[in-house]
Amino acid sequence: MQLPESQVAVLEAASADEATSIDALAEATDLPPETVTGAAFELEEEGLVEVSERVDETIELTDEGHEYATDGLPEVALYEAALEAGADEEPVSMGQVIGQSGLEGDAVDIALSNYARKGYGSIDSGEITADPDAEPTADAEANALEALADGAVGTDDDLEEVIDQLERRGLLEVVETTTRDVALTDEGVTELMGGIETTETVGAVTPDLLTSGEWETVEFADYNVEADAEDVESGTVHVLRQMSERVKDVLVGMGFQEMDGPHVDADFWINDCLFMPQDHPARTHWDRFAMEEPSHIDELPDQLVADVERVHREGLGEDSEGYHSPWDEEFARALALRGHTTSLSTRYLSGEEIGEIEPPARFFSVEKAYRNDTLDATHLLEFYQIEGWVMAEDLSVRDLMGTFEEFYAQFGIEDIQFKPHYNPYTEPSFELFGTHPTTGELIEIGNSGIFREEMLEPLGVDCDVMAWGLALERLAMLTTGAEDIRDLHGTLADLEFLRNAEVTY
Repeated sequence: MQLPESQVAVLEAASADEATSIDALAEATDLPPETVTGAAFELEEEGLVEVSERVDETIELTDEGHEYATDGLPEVALYEAALEAGADEEPVSMGQVIGQSGLEGDAVDIALSNYARKGYGSIDSGEITADPDAEPTADAEANALEALADGAVGTDDDLEEVIDQLERRGLLEVVETTTRDVALTDEGVTELMGGIETTETVGAVTPDLLTSGEWETVEFADYNVEADAEDVESGTVHVLRQMSERVKDVLVGMGFQEMDGPHVDADFWINDCLFMPQDHPARTHWDRFAMEEPSHIDELPDQLVADVERVHREGLGEDSEGYHSPWDEEFARALALRGHTTSLSTRYLSGEEIGEIEPPARFFSVEKAYRNDTLDATHLLEFYQIEGWVMAEDLSVRDLMGTFEEFYAQFGIEDIQFKPHYNPYTEPSFELFGTHPTTGELIEIGNSGIFREEMLEPLGVDCDVMAWGLALERLAMLTTGAEDIRDLHGTLADLEFLRNAEVTY
């Protein structure tokens, strides 16, 4: 029997008594592992060896994981600082506790997002409490990190759940390694005993072979054209981009025009024009991202500012008293990342963006908004909002609900539920909920209502306007089955999921 040199070397190095790994064969034959792998598969085709595969998993801590294994998790540090501040007896200012904890930068957000999840206490309206019965020493994630750093890890189901959570947090990586082993078959042993000759074969046509004319006399190696090719993951349009384009197509098809505007805007356009009182909790530094430089907008329309201030202070008509709370134009001029894209709506409705708009009119945007939220399965610090409004005479809640039913039906969602809600800028108001296709749970997917007269009158609008802000990511969750918003984008995005996710058309 005649075989190429590499195959002969592998056949002679392999054993019939026990399987030998590709790496061990490469060392024994002094051949590259990839050459040994190719030769092994070719020998398997001839029935001379048997190639088996196994997938081994190893767990490796990331740099952040090593840091927390040594210094402790941020949420544990926050809990210990909360105890020192007396938060186990009464709520304490979150700023005070964060200052005592020594946490900075991203560690603060990480601590806040995991604090309540682990039962260390609660965070509400800028104050923090601490559960005196919590046991940081029993923190499963912290203990698992220490065990991994020491190389001592068990395999029980509870630990697997903890490892999954640590992987989602980016504190460890589960590395899969495919190991191939080669063993001689009975036929391979027989052929070896009978003797095998080495044939000189050429694996590729080179310029030297062509110029010398040797290509006419050499023997070329056989190629297995049926062998599996290497998987190549090509680039693709992100599922949120696909969803955004689909939403735009649907809304344009429903007769809407698209709006756009600044991501950084004055609090005046973001909140004051929405009849949001300046002492509203959502307008504190805990919920908004204020700009340091520049810190304030230079110009605002004087008459509109005066009209908005008047309604805030005095209300509108006999049944509206306003807020009787401080109103400061300097605060209204403060710049921040927009917490919702309704700032675009106020700009357009006021006529400041494209001039006066006559009813009937329909506008929308699919743009990014920014909020200092606690990170969880349905909240991120930045997200895409589907903003929309319709200006017409005699609009009702029935019109608003019918619009949503028509819109969501385009995505195969026909079980929308509505719940009454309060907004400073709409009355009546309601939230929208949809059923998650995987978990069966109801998740909030948007907020809506009819704009209040106190908001519309200063803007110069004298007819009805129904409006909404819907969550693009949560629509994507309902259509793709993603259970966590962080699977869609961010540092924890599930790339395998994104490669296979499909947008409903």
